[in-house]
Amino acid sequence: MTKKEKNRRDFGKIATKIIAAVLAILMLFAVVASLVFYLM
Repeated sequence: MTKKEKNRRDFGKIATKIIAAVLAILMLFAVVASLVFYLM
């Protein structure tokens, strides 16, 4: 494996983690927003 291939694979792993974190935050935000509207 060359250095360039390794860098590309590492970037893919990091990008996947970032996307997963963003989706988790959006899900939490949706749940909190639903609770706020339900309680109003």
